[in-house]
Amino acid sequence: MRPYIFYLLVLLCSTTLGQELPPIKNYTTKEYNGEFQNWAITQSPSKNIYVANHTSLLEFDGSKWHQYKLPTSPIIRSVKAAGDKIYTGSYREFGYWTKEENGELVYTSLSQKMEIPMAEDEEFWDILELEQWVLFQSLDRIYIYDHAEDTFKVIEANSDKANLSLVNDNVYFQIARKGLFTIQNGESALVSDDPVFTDEPIVGLYGIDNDILVITEGSRFYKYDSESLEPWQTAMDTINIKLYSSIQLNDGSFVLGSISNGFYHLSQNGDSIIENIDQEKGLNNNTVLSLFEDSDNNLWLGLDNGLSIINLYAPFNEYVDKLGNLGLVYAALSHKGYLYLGTNQGLFYRKTESSNPFRMIDGTEGQVWNLQLLDSTVFCGHNNGTFVVKNDEAELISDFPGTWGIKPIQNHDNLLLQGNYNGLSILEKKKGSWTFRNSIEGFTVSSRFFELDSLEVVVNHEQKGLYFIELQSDFRKTKQVINKEGFGHSSNIFSFQDQIHYKTNSGIYTIKNENDIKIDSTLTQMVLANNNGQVSIIIPENSEQRLWFFTNSGIQYVSQSTLSNKLNSSNISIPSDIRANLGVSGFENISKIAESKYLIGSSNGYVSLDLTKVESSDKEIHINSIYYGGYQELSSKAPINSTNEQLKYSNNNVRFEFSVPEYDKYTEVKYQYKMENLYNGWSEWSESSEAIFKNLAFGDYTFTVRAMVGNSISENTASYSFTILRPWYLSNLALALYTIGLFLLFVLIHRLYKNYYKRKQESLIKRNKKELERRELEEKERIAKLQTEKLQNEIENKNRELAISTMSLVKKNKFLSSLKSQLKEVPNKDRSIKSVIKEIDNNINSEDDWKFFEDAFNNADRDFLKRIKAKHDSLTNNDLRLCAYLRLNLSSKEIAPLLNISVKSVEMKRYRLRKKFDLPHHDNLIDYILNF
Repeated sequence: MRPYIFYLLVLLCSTTLGQELPPIKNYTTKEYNGEFQNWAITQSPSKNIYVANHTSLLEFDGSKWHQYKLPTSPIIRSVKAAGDKIYTGSYREFGYWTKEENGELVYTSLSQKMEIPMAEDEEFWDILELEQWVLFQSLDRIYIYDHAEDTFKVIEANSDKANLSLVNDNVYFQIARKGLFTIQNGESALVSDDPVFTDEPIVGLYGIDNDILVITEGSRFYKYDSESLEPWQTAMDTINIKLYSSIQLNDGSFVLGSISNGFYHLSQNGDSIIENIDQEKGLNNNTVLSLFEDSDNNLWLGLDNGLSIINLYAPFNEYVDKLGNLGLVYAALSHKGYLYLGTNQGLFYRKTESSNPFRMIDGTEGQVWNLQLLDSTVFCGHNNGTFVVKNDEAELISDFPGTWGIKPIQNHDNLLLQGNYNGLSILEKKKGSWTFRNSIEGFTVSSRFFELDSLEVVVNHEQKGLYFIELQSDFRKTKQVINKEGFGHSSNIFSFQDQIHYKTNSGIYTIKNENDIKIDSTLTQMVLANNNGQVSIIIPENSEQRLWFFTNSGIQYVSQSTLSNKLNSSNISIPSDIRANLGVSGFENISKIAESKYLIGSSNGYVSLDLTKVESSDKEIHINSIYYGGYQELSSKAPINSTNEQLKYSNNNVRFEFSVPEYDKYTEVKYQYKMENLYNGWSEWSESSEAIFKNLAFGDYTFTVRAMVGNSISENTASYSFTILRPWYLSNLALALYTIGLFLLFVLIHRLYKNYYKRKQESLIKRNKKELERRELEEKERIAKLQTEKLQNEIENKNRELAISTMSLVKKNKFLSSLKSQLKEVPNKDRSIKSVIKEIDNNINSEDDWKFFEDAFNNADRDFLKRIKAKHDSLTNNDLRLCAYLRLNLSSKEIAPLLNISVKSVEMKRYRLRKKFDLPHHDNLIDYILNF
């Protein structure tokens, strides 16, 4: 038992689960911003997809999802596009949606127009359009709406599963436990009450020739020929599953949606299952609630959790190695009913027509670099050496490590030249078997890329450049090795049209010998000078004379025209996320595995390409929504079909949403737009399906957008013209007001200037007048000053006279006093001496001297004596005389001779004078008199 378990483990480890499937694109609830269950799917004439998503109607334009809800948010069970209307059926409600001018869907209820009351808890599960009628089916009734007459008719049709089928222009439906019915003259008519029709729920009725093909919930097929019902044998007969939905595709094949096993794609005659795809193989969910084939033959699945779209007829199929056992695919080869894959894990195989998992060939574990078919033998270039592969076995014929590739040697059918990690080596065929003969001495450089012409070998090394090697005739040693520096990076050499070509990032060259390397301008232009950006080595396909290479936008190949020697270039678009998964740069590979069918290795499996299915796209681009508003929020929508919409200046921020309804996973859509009067050149190609313009100036604009679908420009360009109105402050009224305002301002300024100059003139006159007055005043002041100076001079003269007279009196009195003193000292004075003394006294006290002094004093200090007398009327003449002397700031010693008294007497007089003035003790008498 243990060895058996060990064998199973080894078997599981050496196989990789997976199946080659058409491209599958899943949409989760997060992506479409809706709920889990999707009950029905339809497509409008504009190619937009509509989905009955539980309580929402979803709209998908190929780029963005939009969600719409009914007023009461019931569960929407059915949807059908008919003309410009989208009909939906829900809980006790059915009606249609139409688009407003701004692209928004609005709902119109039909059920509310009816006078017939609905059944309790009635839900509408299916909708069918036929000419002017639209049929809505619930589990209780069929409501027939005549949109031409706007009338309703009701047919009682109790059923376990609603399913309206149109076969050969007749409407068929099932009534539970009664059979299959049709509608004739607006009434139900029994077609058959066969037990299959009465007992088994029907999931599909389809026309086959003139008969009806019946599919039951139990996945059984029957054929009804108007008289009898016979089983129709299919590949589903051996499978016991429960179906929920079905559809017949345009090619006549059938797709069956199951409850727990995903969907089954059945051939037209039913004898084979083309595909069975479930959650394990890539779907979002195993329960298929609805099926729909769009106008491009894509299959849409409404699942119990999410949505899936299958590109059944795409040129690409995918093999995804989810478990990672296969690894990164470096080489592929199809031979004698086997498909071989060389990966970094080893060499895998399976039968060509089989969907069984790949299995590893024993002993080939490790890196595989190359698979080639030479001399009807499959060679495998491996890290460990070289293997010969036959069916599901491989034999190591050379352990010389690291075989990059193998080339036949001209005129030596029994020899092959190998490129290895450490140079070149020879394989020899002996007795029908290939064996390693020798490595070539004299050259040990890694030879991944090499080409052979007789005894001349050219080897390209990425870092070391080109080697031109001449071999000896026995292929054992080199005769000559010439090394030339490379012309760039990302290089390889290949043979095309019987010439050796050398490709680098700078160009493609033809090589004749080491001295004759010339640029091939045609190939260089086709490969390197296009806008796609070549990013890989050149991979030659000698059988078809094609050159394959990978670009930034997909896969491209160069081939020769069948009618001329002219080279043609073809580009096959691949989305960026797929391109990023194509393996290690410089080791990209594409291998022919059947007529027009190629295998492209990737990091988690491979992608197959069928050239017969590659078609050019004829898609159209549409502008879906136009939002406008202020800088912070674009909340308003403009009419899409308006010829020239006018927007207020406050709404000068605009966002355009556009799309191409393309649903192929491998078809990449890019957009390019321009805005006339803002900038006239086209923008760069971008995957973004919206364009935002902020703070547009006022004026007329035309927005134009186009698309590149795959490698084809869209058939049309969508345009929208609009006008940003002038701001209120630049409107015609505002401009008129500005003109009037400017005129009034001009008039005002004119008046202001006039008044200004008038005031200035008046001011100048006043200033001149004031200047004259000032000059007159200055003249008067000058005259007064002169007079004052004159008076001052006179006063000074008077003062000098007063001082002179005072000094004269002082000197005279002093002299007389001295003379008197001397005379008094004369003894025995006679009468004459006494008379002299008397005369002297009279002269000292002369009133004439005082009168002279008083006059001089009054001239110098006018009215002083009068003023002080007026204030102090008790003053005597002697007091006034003392005041005058004190006014002249004379000391007591100077005053004494003038008064002919002693200094002490002067002090006494001063004291009495203070008393008369009634001066306080602390006041100075002289200060009082000087300041009086």
